[in-house]
Amino acid sequence: MTAGTPAPAASGTDVHRDGSPLPWRLRPGVAVTPLRNGLHLRGRRGSVTLEGSAALPRLWQLLEEPLRTGRLTGPLRQAEPGTALREAVDTVVGQLLEHDLLVAEPAGPAAGWLAASAKRPPTAAAALAATRVEVVSGAPAGRPPHDPLGTAAPPPAPDGLAGAAGRALRRGGVAVAYAVDPALPDGPVLLRTAGGDGPPRAVAAGVHGGLGFVTAPGSPEQAAADARALSARLSAGTGASAAPHPRGAAALPRSVTAPASGPLPASFVPLLAAAAAQRLLCAAGGLPDPADEGDDHRLLPGLPAVLVAGARPPRAEYRSWLGPDRIDPDRRTPLEPAGSLAEALERVAALGAEHIGTGPAPVPGALRQLPVPLASCDLPDGAVRTPRSETVVAGAPRLDLARLEAFCRAAELGLAGADPTVRYAVGANPGHAWGRALRRAAGPGAPGPASGPLPETVWRGHPQARHWWATLTERLGVRARVEVIRLDRDREAYRAVVLADTGRPHPDPGQVPGAGLGWAVEATPGDAAAFAALAATAAVSAARQGATGTDPCAPGGSAAPSAVAGARPAPWEDNRWTTGWLTEVAAREAALRGTLRTLTGLHDRGPLPAAPEGREFAALLRAFGFTVLAVGGDRR
Repeated sequence: MTAGTPAPAASGTDVHRDGSPLPWRLRPGVAVTPLRNGLHLRGRRGSVTLEGSAALPRLWQLLEEPLRTGRLTGPLRQAEPGTALREAVDTVVGQLLEHDLLVAEPAGPAAGWLAASAKRPPTAAAALAATRVEVVSGAPAGRPPHDPLGTAAPPPAPDGLAGAAGRALRRGGVAVAYAVDPALPDGPVLLRTAGGDGPPRAVAAGVHGGLGFVTAPGSPEQAAADARALSARLSAGTGASAAPHPRGAAALPRSVTAPASGPLPASFVPLLAAAAAQRLLCAAGGLPDPADEGDDHRLLPGLPAVLVAGARPPRAEYRSWLGPDRIDPDRRTPLEPAGSLAEALERVAALGAEHIGTGPAPVPGALRQLPVPLASCDLPDGAVRTPRSETVVAGAPRLDLARLEAFCRAAELGLAGADPTVRYAVGANPGHAWGRALRRAAGPGAPGPASGPLPETVWRGHPQARHWWATLTERLGVRARVEVIRLDRDREAYRAVVLADTGRPHPDPGQVPGAGLGWAVEATPGDAAAFAALAATAAVSAARQGATGTDPCAPGGSAAPSAVAGARPAPWEDNRWTTGWLTEVAAREAALRGTLRTLTGLHDRGPLPAAPEGREFAALLRAFGFTVLAVGGDRR
């Protein structure tokens, strides 16, 4: 038989000196598939394939019932030590133990659940038996809270969410009491442990309209703060009258739609209460949190996850989320900067998650993706707006780059304050943020060299510049010209600006005064002309679709290192291909940033935004691993 590393002989079939077997049994839910010469067993906590003998399926017929019921004594008495049968039984049982498919059977009302879920069910059962849980509700208007001195009768077992949570907790084997806390908003309930080892743990759950939530386990103070923040956000999203937004919470993304109206299904509240009870029981019993048991790439490692449930249609999923009040130490540990573009976009998606999102959500929406990929992003609450629009539209060589560009620019506008000497730059990592900030500092309006534009021949040979220039002038029919200047005669840094043909007014909206139709700052004249022509193409394409933005997004090479991280271009992918081109741009990015620092004198001033909403938004971005710079001191 082969099944990975062999287990020590007789490791699972030794018996006590009194002749009774060790209390091993097959975990509930383990499924078995017979093979031609073996078996495949899989359960919640592991799997194993045993191969090598056509007798294995027959042997399993003898072992399955004793293993599922915990009565292995009979087969052991039939298999004398030293025989081939005993060796086969020892090997099978040892492999099951090694792959966590056997478990010591616990006692108590939740024995089946613990046997399927816990690493050591008896230990978890003992922890739950020593735990008492309080189900705490807010005090409705006109009803006083429970007398803390005990002079009044304790509140009866409530109905609704609190009552359903209490019943679910009792089925999990813990003692339950009910209490009232006027500090909680009316609606959500708080489940908190009392007694047992370790500090108290808590989760909160609430229902608003057709939506419900269950917070991540934490301290009672953290769970209560999360409940207040989520209740305000979901109440605002469902159109119900509710308390104001929690401190520092951004407005709901305008792309989010309220859930369908109507009565809740009878099963919705009990299922939500059971989910809350399960999360608390797992925290109290030392079991993995249910949010960590799946394989959802949308969840960000290191951040808490809130369960968001919808009643119509029935749906529940975990989402990474941080509230405005981060009390527990694990809520105050920021993520490391994103190492790749895909990782950065996962964080963008988490920040803009439907119903609970606290950041802008960049989407392609109804924008046509030809001739250039486009993404639009609503501005967060408190952003500087113009009468023209409340969105940012960005274009890029690829849609993923356009989404990141739109998000970063919308976030920067959301942080913009009254001080005109401070400009904010947001990036997926420090290099990306500095690349964006330095390019803007050296962009249109910045001092340039005394010499005039370079001849067209210096950039015409660049394949990407030719492509985007032809797209702009031939496919879109725009009359324009490109001016490329060298920013310093001793350094490799170039600024390109696409201008409307001075012989004829440009018929399309979207032209930015001082910036032309598009601009770029890059390390070579070809790269600068290519990105400038791409920016102009994006601006014209968006304008012709009626999607003019509040601020021009100049797609540049600042995100190229993240875009090509881990990528292996094929040998033929030179700069005629997007990946090959971005790889070349990424290789020049660090040197370009150094040059632009010298030319602009830009530095990080470090102040937080003046408005409380801006400070909280900056803190949230940093918690998700984004870099937020407040730059100033440039030579513009």
